[in-house]
Amino acid sequence: LPEGSRLTPAARDWLRQEGVTVVPHAETPPAAYRTPDGAAFAEKPEHMTHLKGNILVFKDHPRIAFRGYIDLLEAEITLAQHAAAGEGYGTLAEELEEVLDFVRRFIRFDVLDENLGEMRLCGYTPGELREYSHYPEKHFGQPHFLIRYTDGPAILAVNKVRTIVRQTELAAYRAFRDADGNVTRDDIILGLNRLSSLMWIMMIKLKAGKYQKG
Repeated sequence: LPEGSRLTPAARDWLRQEGVTVVPHAETPPAAYRTPDGAAFAEKPEHMTHLKGNILVFKDHPRIAFRGYIDLLEAEITLAQHAAAGEGYGTLAEELEEVLDFVRRFIRFDVLDENLGEMRLCGYTPGELREYSHYPEKHFGQPHFLIRYTDGPAILAVNKVRTIVRQTELAAYRAFRDADGNVTRDDIILGLNRLSSLMWIMMIKLKAGKYQKG
């Protein structure tokens, strides 16, 4: 409380009942954490987490949710690598390692406000990823298809990664849009969109027998 402030007996009793300690303003500890709207905390509340530096937000903040999807995506990629290696698709497992390294950089892009920069995944440019995923029969001799339970573990696992990428892209849109609905991080949205295209290309190549076992 500011110097010279006084509490009524009823207020003092209520605060004591609630376990609230009242100290003079001069004795309050310095604020170690802040929120984007200016609130300050000496200690980090359990229901909040770091947005960046000492800036805290609630754990359901859209950017925190986006980071959670990145974490989920990393887990699904490693499971897909396991499935690919189990079927003997070593080349696919290595390509997914490149994908994993790419995905792990997204947290850095967010926290440090770094730009995605020039993108090339598994030898494909963003334009090629879009072209090849839209016209697979032209480039791989394999038309678009619907996934079935009879498909192998690797293709099913890559398909799961593809769906998580799509969910992550939607989470990124919620995290990086302004009040008017404009996207503030076009680079992140583009990166995830083209990553989804790459997952479809991998599925097409598996279906077409373009990956050799061994």
